[in-house]
Amino acid sequence: MTQLSIGNAGVEFGATTLFTDITLTISAGERWGVVGRNGTGKTTLFKLMTGELAPSKGTVARQSGLTLSLLGQHRDFGTATTVWEAAAGPFADLLALEQSLAEQAHNLAEVHDEATMARYGRDLERFEREGGYTIAPRVDAVLQGLGFDAAKARTQPLEQLSGGERGRVGLARQLVAPSDILLLDEPTNHLDLETTRWLEQYLQEIDRTVVLVSHDRAFLAAVVDHVLHFEGGSATAYTGGYEAFVAQRLERRLAQQRAFDKQQKVISAQVDYISRNLAGQNTKQAKGRRKLLARLPRLSSPIGEDGTMSLRLDVDERGGDQVAVADKLKIAVQDRTLIEKFSGRIMRGDRLGILGPNGSGKSTLLKTLVGEREPQEGELRVGNSIRVAYYDQNLGQVPLDVTLFEAINELRPQWERRMVQGHLGRFGFSGDEAQRKAATLSGGERARVALAMLMLTRANLLVLDEPTNHLDVETIEVLEDAIEGYEGTVILVSHDRAMLRALASKVWVLHETHITEFDGSFAEWEVVSEERAHAAAVRASEEVALRRVDEKKRTSRREERPVGNNPKRALKQAREKADEAEREVAVLEAEVTRLTKTLDDPELYTRSNGVEQAHKLGAELDKVRVRLDRALAAWEQETDSLESLERTTTAS
Repeated sequence: MTQLSIGNAGVEFGATTLFTDITLTISAGERWGVVGRNGTGKTTLFKLMTGELAPSKGTVARQSGLTLSLLGQHRDFGTATTVWEAAAGPFADLLALEQSLAEQAHNLAEVHDEATMARYGRDLERFEREGGYTIAPRVDAVLQGLGFDAAKARTQPLEQLSGGERGRVGLARQLVAPSDILLLDEPTNHLDLETTRWLEQYLQEIDRTVVLVSHDRAFLAAVVDHVLHFEGGSATAYTGGYEAFVAQRLERRLAQQRAFDKQQKVISAQVDYISRNLAGQNTKQAKGRRKLLARLPRLSSPIGEDGTMSLRLDVDERGGDQVAVADKLKIAVQDRTLIEKFSGRIMRGDRLGILGPNGSGKSTLLKTLVGEREPQEGELRVGNSIRVAYYDQNLGQVPLDVTLFEAINELRPQWERRMVQGHLGRFGFSGDEAQRKAATLSGGERARVALAMLMLTRANLLVLDEPTNHLDVETIEVLEDAIEGYEGTVILVSHDRAMLRALASKVWVLHETHITEFDGSFAEWEVVSEERAHAAAVRASEEVALRRVDEKKRTSRREERPVGNNPKRALKQAREKADEAEREVAVLEAEVTRLTKTLDDPELYTRSNGVEQAHKLGAELDKVRVRLDRALAAWEQETDSLESLERTTTAS
């Protein structure tokens, strides 16, 4: 069923045309990824979908009664004072009704008139019909998935949250809100790897339509089944996931190139014929061909890499083999310890990816490495021959009070004006744009200036803190290619899994004030993480099963009479069987705990054969789990028999 369709839509702002001729049909349950360079109109498309903006030309048609939820609409949390209230904001009316029902129920103890009873019945029926009983668990589940403590969130003040945390609350609010279409604009911006994986699974499982703008290629590949690509002043729709889109886009560009080249050959031949024969014997034919050539519809040159940032990262000198050393390092912020007792080293040529939850200390570690802050204990030193280039995720390295020309000229005072202009042109700033001040730039534009400055350092150590945050997919691919061809050492903090998979050959994992070094690629670490997640899931499921059996034992009723010739003997045998079954469960549960603890131990993955061992332990854990499931079923059966005999014996 078609929910929303856009026909030949275009948007103009005065004399500026943002895009034209966009045609798109979205059906229920589809998951669309919207990609393209910054400034091409992706966010404006969302405004057309919601009706906030009308197209300058073309049409936008929505299904009757269609509801859309846009993250940008929920940055203002109204009167909410706690995290939970902010996330549950779309259900404010139902939550107020729940409070009213509680008050009405209390008053019914004293007032029994028919009108009061009727009102209570109507309100209760509405509360149930609109899903009131499912609100709390839904909000709790989403908050938990996005990295909040659901119980703590009920009292956690909203005003104490950082900007990134408020972004996650806004995302939670949007995800729980009832709507037919979810419009997500860069939903992974404030998420770490773990919460991004949770969001992927959440979007895969919901039955709503999803349209998302994202630069996270791994996230797109996991979620979307259609892609809308903005380029060349319009947008093209592709059927299939992100990887299928990449292949189809390449084929389309090749076909366009072949058609363009073929037409150029025809035009060249005709022009040559006209120039040779216009004044000769074949003048009439030449003039005829000139008229035909003038009426020939010209194919545009294929849209490809034109306008893409041009980045190359070189080094001036090789540098020493030992790039950086940490010795008994402790890093703290105020009274909170982020890292303690860490010793490790980074060697020349390492491509180090640093992982960890938001707030675990990744950026603080980088600031300590580049000398912007001092460690509390121990040391973190860089080799004498090492020149460091630092990309700050907050883009603080870009001076805001000077023009772009002045920022580059300060780094290369010996360059002529044309050389400075040419360098800025490589990053998309041509002509008068070189005279803009950085304070007037968007986040994506400032990021390109930061990369333009980074390119001039020619350092042998790149320290990159979330370099993809403000970049579009095409620019990220250029950056990735530049780092891949870089001959120095790279330290990378990023939540872009596609970039980490392509670049990180070594991993440090920050967790609970400790750093675990994994001597393998990020792709290998992902395999290990799946084993650990599997172990945690096994442990959680077994805990649920054990609680179910224990609860059944505690709540058993004793009402029936005994049967059989010797009830005491039967009771004794039943107890022995139940005890034996319980011992079997305890043995297998201990084995599950042992295997899970081993898989959870970060030290396992630092060994040369750690990944292979993790696979074997994971397979063994699966087998033990099957045996434990059978033992739990047997224990439950024996417990049921024992409870039945106990009830009848007690009754007699």
